[in-house]
Amino acid sequence: MKKTLLIFAAASMLFAACGGGSNETKTEETAPAATESTEAPEATGDAVITISAGDDMKFDLSEIKVKEGQNVKLTLKHTGQAPVASMGHNFILLAAGVDLDAFAQDALNAKDSEYIPANRANEIIAHTKLIGGGETTEIEFKAPAKGTYDFLCSFPGHYAMMKGEFIVE
Repeated sequence: MKKTLLIFAAASMLFAACGGGSNETKTEETAPAATESTEAPEATGDAVITISAGDDMKFDLSEIKVKEGQNVKLTLKHTGQAPVASMGHNFILLAAGVDLDAFAQDALNAKDSEYIPANRANEIIAHTKLIGGGETTEIEFKAPAKGTYDFLCSFPGHYAMMKGEFIVE
C-alpha cells in the first residue's frame, strides 16, 4: 500500500510539474504588426559605426547612413601592420560642397598636423587622429543637416581610393 501511495504521489508531482494539472492559462506576447510609414523616423539613439582600413588603402565602407541630429560614435580601425609614417589612416568628414580634390591637395602640405590642413578647419565636420597598423581611434559628433557629405583619408595619395559618402537622412 505504501509503495502504491508513493508511486501515486511521485506521478502526481511529475504531472503537476509538467503543467498537466494546472488551470493556468498561458498567453503568448506577440510584437505588434509592422506598419508602413511615409514619415522619416526621429533620430533616436546613437549611430554606432565602425570603419576599417588596412595596408591595401581601402575603407571597408564606401557609404554610411545616419539620421539628422543623431549622435554618431565612429570607430576607425587600422587592420594593417604598416606604421603610421608609411601607411597612416584617418577619417575626415567634410562639410557640404567642399571640393574633395582641393582639400586633399592642401592636406599634402599638412604633415605636422596629421594631414589636416589648418586653413580648411572650417570645412571639416569631424575627424579622427592619424593611426598606424593595429591601432584604433574613436570620435563622437552630431550628424549634420540632411544631405550627402564626402569622407576621406587625407594621408598622401590615399584619398583616391579611400573616400565615400556620408548620407544624412
